Amino acid sequence: MPAQGGVRASAAAGGPPSRLRAAPGRFDRHRTTDAAAGDGDRITYSTYRDRMPLLTAADALPHRPARVLVAGTSGSGKSTVAARIAAALDVPYVELDSLYHGPGWVPRPSFVADVEAFIARPAWVTEWQYREVRARLAERADLLVWLDPPRSRVMSQMIRRTVVRRIGRQHLWNGNYEPPLRTIFTDPEHMIRWAWTSHLKTGPRVLAAIEERPDLPVVRLRTRADIDSWLAGPLRRASTKA
Repeated sequence: MPAQGGVRASAAAGGPPSRLRAAPGRFDRHRTTDAAAGDGDRITYSTYRDRMPLLTAADALPHRPARVLVAGTSGSGKSTVAARIAAALDVPYVELDSLYHGPGWVPRPSFVADVEAFIARPAWVTEWQYREVRARLAERADLLVWLDPPRSRVMSQMIRRTVVRRIGRQHLWNGNYEPPLRTIFTDPEHMIRWAWTSHLKTGPRVLAAIEERPDLPVVRLRTRADIDSWLAGPLRRASTKA
């Protein structure tokens, strides 16, 4: 997640567009462009079909997952899906944003240590984001779920979420709230702009993760129907395995 309330301190999706920019991680080394994606909207499965052995919403999981990462650009629904997976598996869900953001959108100094503490546990579900911890999360995970909806759906969800949070003055994390809507036009790193510009970055990171961890199952879900079908089918069946 990029800047909020004028504080450029986040690292979600592409890693911090902030004054606290970290060195590129190994899951940030793959780059792509709209031209490489072909249609200027997304990285399609065909782009990587010879290099990415992806599972679909219909494919059985090889084992009961215990440590699950949910990948996707901002606005793709990571937190919602992660919470549903955690409920299905009856394991804890940890929201990374709540660990990262301190009061005033300032990063919490204990963020990396807090992440290390919870990923040492035997079971959890969380989002795959923040470059400071992305590699460690991938090392510990036994399943990666990639949410890859079209950019149009991501933007629709992101705009709706931003407006609801702001108008409703929803408390987010550690005393923080959605900044005024006018910042969409004044802040070049506003979440809505960030969702648009970072949309093509998840696919290359997933490819890098597969190259680093060929044993890591990766499920790619493109639609709400895919998500519902996978939760009710392969994940539910895997949850009953010993």
